[in-house]
Amino acid sequence: MRASATFTVKGFTATEVRPDPAITTALPVGISTMEKHYDGEIVGRSATLFTSAFDQSAGVGSYVAMESFEGSLNGHDGTFNFVHYAATAGDDRSDEFFTIVPHSGTGGLAGISGTGSVIIDEDGTHRIRFDYTLE
Repeated sequence: MRASATFTVKGFTATEVRPDPAITTALPVGISTMEKHYDGEIVGRSATLFTSAFDQSAGVGSYVAMESFEGSLNGHDGTFNFVHYAATAGDDRSDEFFTIVPHSGTGGLAGISGTGSVIIDEDGTHRIRFDYTLE
């Protein structure tokens, strides 16, 4: 099955990473938490732990995100986790990875598995797609 939606970030809290001893690299590392809201065939919200090595001024780097979703996919209500990663050299996305965490589904989404993707339109609209199966 496939479900897609647009999403918006409703909350974003950044935290600086300060290892001891400090390690300096060419890209600063950060951790953020986010709340996202979804509308479409996917309806609900997610709590996101977002880590990145990213240069804001140059627009280059990579991120890894772990999300806990609560809502519905094509009318199936429940919760599950998913993880995604991508790199950018400015105006692109590369080396993308996206998977639903096995055994994380509850309710009508129990037994969910699959993959997905995040798409950012030229106008800045953020989209998500899940390609999934339910046991």
